[in-house]
Amino acid sequence: MGSRLYGMATTEPRAQALSIGEVARRTGLSVHALRFYEREGLLVGPVQRTTGGRRRYTEVDVDWLLICVKLRESGMPLAELKRFAELVRHGPGNEAERLQLLDAHQQRVEAQIRALEECRSVIAWKTSVYAEHLARGEAGGLWDPTA
Repeated sequence: MGSRLYGMATTEPRAQALSIGEVARRTGLSVHALRFYEREGLLVGPVQRTTGGRRRYTEVDVDWLLICVKLRESGMPLAELKRFAELVRHGPGNEAERLQLLDAHQQRVEAQIRALEECRSVIAWKTSVYAEHLARGEAGGLWDPTA
């Protein structure tokens, strides 16, 4: 993943066609979510269809969707993900804007990680206080608002 796609400089043919169910299994997205991603313009290429109208995806689609999943899981707003997909769809020439978008998101994620690390530190300290008091048999009265 990544090396062949994000710059999107790939000449790989749309080889093996994958069903929506297979793509759902491989990406962890539901079939409903995959249809939503398509409707919202989050895919970088058109989803091919069989003569019967069934969606057919490619490995490139799966790679892109896996990136989208991580960006959404990390808190990227839908509007920013749409903008990123739009930039990628337009091809070369907007890499600086893509980088700016990803850099801003990375900074937000790093701030979230720092905040969570602070929370973890407080929780670890409080856990150790309770563990020490319980081990000594002196847990009564720890933060007892009725005392």
